[in-house]
Amino acid sequence: LPLCEKALAVHERQLGPDHPATATSLNNLALLHYAMGQYERARPLYERALRIREVQLGRDHPDTATSLSNLGALHMSAGHYDEALPLLERALAIRQSRMGTEHLDTAAALSNLAALYESTGQCGRALPLYEQALRIHETQLGPEHPSTAISLNNLAVLYRSLGQYDKALPLCERALAIKKRVLGSDHPDTARGMGNLAALYESLGDYAKALGLHE
Repeated sequence: LPLCEKALAVHERQLGPDHPATATSLNNLALLHYAMGQYERARPLYERALRIREVQLGRDHPDTATSLSNLGALHMSAGHYDEALPLLERALAIRQSRMGTEHLDTAAALSNLAALYESTGQCGRALPLYEQALRIHETQLGPEHPSTAISLNNLAVLYRSLGQYDKALPLCERALAIKKRVLGSDHPDTARGMGNLAALYESLGDYAKALGLHE
């Protein structure tokens, strides 16, 4: 935290309060506060970084999309869904127009907006976004990449919440298999994947398989 604050002070002094590099320092400091759960400290930093980027770089610049995504994620984490929605929608539109529909940054924006829809009970709107993000990850990174596993898991969790366990199961099993191969059986992400699959088995009434994953 002190290093990020010092970097911000240097940029403000040497380059000015409205320089793009100052916006980057503001964003970095906000990210740290956000990671620490200090949303009220992160918010004005994110907002200021966004204003700088909109003025200095343009409303449709990729860095502006990053600021929109970060601020939208903060609002979503704080439960301010109405405030998060236009930010995440705009971030996705910029990614699609500037980076292309098959770019990994577009996949991230799709997943962010899908997560918001899911959080507000709009699973029907979340589903095609998660599916598109998965397709991008499989195409750009391959079927065995950890990011592909995350997309598989996102889609599996959504299907489970919809009660479509038959669709969720192969996705969840595939996600766990990737994590075991790529990250190892003792990795925290693998452990979470095992927990997700165990919960799904429980929903299906297959308690023997669920117990085997918990052991």
